[in-house]
Amino acid sequence: MRTVFDPSELGTGRFYRLLTATIVPRPIAWVSTVSADGVPNVAPYSFFTVAAVNPPVVQFTSVGHKDSVRNIEETGEFVINLATVPLMERVNATSAGFAHDVDEFATVGLRPERSERVHPPRVAESPAAIECTLHRVIEVGDCFVVMGDVVAVSVRTDVLAEDGLPDFAALAPASRLGRNEWGLTPQVRHLDRPE
Repeated sequence: MRTVFDPSELGTGRFYRLLTATIVPRPIAWVSTVSADGVPNVAPYSFFTVAAVNPPVVQFTSVGHKDSVRNIEETGEFVINLATVPLMERVNATSAGFAHDVDEFATVGLRPERSERVHPPRVAESPAAIECTLHRVIEVGDCFVVMGDVVAVSVRTDVLAEDGLPDFAALAPASRLGRNEWGLTPQVRHLDRPE
């Protein structure tokens, strides 16, 4: 037996909660930007994934036209910082509805760190950052899908494994689940793809 949910009957808010409780876990793009006026901004987005490999493009979705989207449209640049379990409280704190002229880095006690190829700073406390230039913004209903061309990825050396790639356990990524639930770094099982 199954319960069937119709989006036209549930309403936007309830259906949003159903989707976010069903599509789990979701990685968090902790997006740092700078406004055209030079105000730093950092905010989390849990609708985040790789959009293309060649050329490398990542994407996140903003529900509503928020400061991050406006800043990216104005400057053409952004950084996706990895949201980790040790940083969960500060990641969550940056989801508040701050005014456009508020520096979230300073407000939540984060250290901005100079990026390699783009103007917006990285979050120094985050072990990995993906620097992007704007590929395109696609408006879908009340949301904005932001796609970024990856121009650099920086990873702290202490979280790299022997093969030179990030070690999942050392990264300790956090994820978003449903309601007010957050996911801790899960157990890992290795399973080779079939030939």
